[in-house]
Amino acid sequence: MGEGGHEREHEPVLVDEAVALLAIEAGGFYVDATYGRGGHTARILETLGGEGRVLAIDRDPQAIEAGRRRFARELRLTLEQGTFADLGRLVPAHAHGRPCRGVLLDLGVSSPQLDDPRRGFSFRADGPLDMRMDPTRGEPVSAWLARAGVDEIREVIATYGEERFARRVAKAIAAARGKRPIERTSELAALVAQAVPTREPGKHPATRTFQALRMHINDELGQLERGLAGATDVLAAGGRLVVISFHSVEDRVVKRFLQRASSVDPALADLPVIPPQAAPRLRLVGRKMRPTTAESVRNPRARSALLRAAEKLA
Repeated sequence: MGEGGHEREHEPVLVDEAVALLAIEAGGFYVDATYGRGGHTARILETLGGEGRVLAIDRDPQAIEAGRRRFARELRLTLEQGTFADLGRLVPAHAHGRPCRGVLLDLGVSSPQLDDPRRGFSFRADGPLDMRMDPTRGEPVSAWLARAGVDEIREVIATYGEERFARRVAKAIAAARGKRPIERTSELAALVAQAVPTREPGKHPATRTFQALRMHINDELGQLERGLAGATDVLAAGGRLVVISFHSVEDRVVKRFLQRASSVDPALADLPVIPPQAAPRLRLVGRKMRPTTAESVRNPRARSALLRAAEKLA
C-alpha cells in the first residue's frame, strides 16, 4: 500500500507475450509464481475457460491480501503466500491431480513495493532501510549492514549490482556506521551518491547498490535457482515455463539453467544410449524477447525486461 492507503496501479510487463508463450488451454492448470499485483494472473484468467484453474504465489503478504480483495469472487483462482522454493510443495497440493500446463516466473519488484516508503526498497523516498519481500522473515538490510564485513558488503554490491565502485561504497558504509547505525534509505542513498565518482546517465548513483542489497537480503538468485528447478519438476510434458527477468545478473542465471536443461549432460553425451537422467528435460521456445518501444515508453519499468521460455519434454 502506498502512503495514505493509496496503492498505485502496477502495470505488468510483457503480459501479451508471456500469456501467448504459456499457450493456454481452456481447462488447464497454471501457476503464476509471482502474483505481484495480479496483472499476469488477470490475463491468464481472461484466457482460461470455466474449468481452468490458476495458483498464484507471492512472498509478500501484502500482495496476497491485495489479491484476495481483488479476486474475492474468482473461484478459479487460489492465492498462497510462499516463495519460488515452495513450488514443489504448493503445486501438487493445489493441482488436485491436474497436470500443470504452465509456470510463469516474473522476477520484478511490484510498483506498490517500490512506492511504499515503509518497505524501504527505494532511494527516492525516505523510509526504514528494510527491503524484505516478506517483512515477517529474516533481517532487514539495516541489520545486515551493521554486522557484515567490508569485503562481504563489497562482494554483494559488485556481484548483484555490477557496481564498479563497490569497494568505495563498502568503505563509505563502514566509515559511516562507525559513527552511527545506517537505518534510513535516504542516509544510504546520500552515502552512495558521495562515494560514487561518476554516475550513469539517467540513473541515480544508488540504483545498483539498492538492487544488490535487495537481491542479497531476499536471496533472490538462490530463490530463482530453486524456482527454475521446481517449475521444471512440476510441469507436465508439453507444459511451458516462462521467465521475465529485469537485469543481466538474473538473466544469466535463467539462460544458463535453460541451456543446461535443454542439453544432454556433457559427461554422458558420448554414451551409445543416453540414460534418462542425462537426457534434456526442456526444449527452448522461440528467442529471448524484449518489450516493444511502445511498452517501454508507456511503462519505463519495462525497459530492461527480458523474457525466455521453454517447454517440458516427455
